[in-house]
Amino acid sequence: MTEELRDPFALGPMPPSARMITIDRRLVAAPMRTMFALARDVGRWPALLDHYRAVRFIEHTTDGGGLVHMEAERPFALFDWPTWWTSKMQVSSAPDGAPWIRYQHVRGITRRMEVLWVFRECDGGTMVTILHMWNGPRWPVIGQFAAQRVIGPIFVHGIASRTLAGLARVAERPADHLVERAQ
Repeated sequence: MTEELRDPFALGPMPPSARMITIDRRLVAAPMRTMFALARDVGRWPALLDHYRAVRFIEHTTDGGGLVHMEAERPFALFDWPTWWTSKMQVSSAPDGAPWIRYQHVRGITRRMEVLWVFRECDGGTMVTILHMWNGPRWPVIGQFAAQRVIGPIFVHGIASRTLAGLARVAERPADHLVERAQ
């Protein structure tokens, strides 16, 4: 039985502002198509990235995105802190052809977080930027503090920076290594 694909999510532009903003950026010494292919293939992330425990599509969309449940660990000195979230994922490209991936968290502590991955070809490879924007959990008194001082810098940045670094390591390997990992 073949899974029926739904139409892509139309997540719209990123919000104009948010209480918590994190930006992770890295120049990857690999072609844009290689880095974009790795970033959009989230189902393979647990095999490629040590900190990802599981990724499961709840439903797929025709653009390669869908509704996706992700589980990762944020390492600390002696232990790993498990995290999870569910996101709508949209895959598209800008008018100039540069691809992007957009997420909107719909379940988990980071519900209502907006995420954008942008890929730009440049000298030396591909500049990848991950932007997270969020107004924090709706907790009285401490929600904004938790988002800006703990969740954003420690968890969101901690996981996003590891994800970007790990995918960059895979993308920067010779092409024969990519084929071996895929088999």
